[in-house]
Amino acid sequence: MKVLLATQKPFAAAAVKGIRDILEAAGHEMSVFEKYEQASELEAAVADAEALIIRSDKVTAAVLDAAPKLKIVVRAGAGYDNVDLAAATAHGVVVMNTPGQNANAVAELAVAMMIFMARTQFTPATGSEIQGKTLGIQAFGNVGRLVGAKAKALGMNVKAIDPFLSADQIAAGGAEPETSLESLYASSDYVSIHIPATPETIGSIGYELISKMPKGATLVNTARKEVVDEAGLEKVLEARPDLKYVTDVAPDNYAALREKFGMRVFATPKKMGAQTAEANINAGLAAARQIVSFFETGCVKFQVNK
Repeated sequence: MKVLLATQKPFAAAAVKGIRDILEAAGHEMSVFEKYEQASELEAAVADAEALIIRSDKVTAAVLDAAPKLKIVVRAGAGYDNVDLAAATAHGVVVMNTPGQNANAVAELAVAMMIFMARTQFTPATGSEIQGKTLGIQAFGNVGRLVGAKAKALGMNVKAIDPFLSADQIAAGGAEPETSLESLYASSDYVSIHIPATPETIGSIGYELISKMPKGATLVNTARKEVVDEAGLEKVLEARPDLKYVTDVAPDNYAALREKFGMRVFATPKKMGAQTAEANINAGLAAARQIVSFFETGCVKFQVNK
């Protein structure tokens, strides 16, 4: 089978080699398409691909139309909102993600962001410690559980809520289960967001919810920018000069937020949650193994467009 590794943001060389080794050992042919700039370039590149490995690359209906032989797309990472699932299903293409492979890298970044904001972005000004503070985790999946474990190791009190988990499951994961999203925000000095961008979650974190946070609280977003209502965020930061926002996914109004609120707001220059050598390799190798299993045994364990 012809497997295309298509990444605007390239994998590390070690990851590319590992992916190639896995695929070629199973009898597949791999080609690499990196650092492209236009969607039309990807559309041309997928013409003869039977499998596709991507990162944050957008697989649109147009891309799928241009790939008549395509049978599977694997998104090396947890989030898959960059793939048009309905169009993939219509084309008979299986879409998978690689959950958990980037989780530790994202969790470490979330904790680092809390410390960064607590210590006034490492300026000489007096900061505060996170020990003894309460962390609320919104969604207690692979990343959320790791954030909680690291926060507890640093002496934080950890709460969590997840609509797909019972209170007992959250407690077993090491966090105090919270009864509602509103109470989670109202009782947490830090809230770390780990929800996907879905029709139900997009814009769901806005003025009403953020304004419930206690004095001096910080909202941490290593998920997707779309889940935060940017107008609501700006409104609450204006009304509450004690609140802070730190994110790995810069909002569209970031320049305006920085101009108005200065160091109370910070966004990384580019999404870097999974930008570690370890996560890079883990996700890439997992994607390759899933493609091999799919063609050898029909395994669709991580399919997301069922």
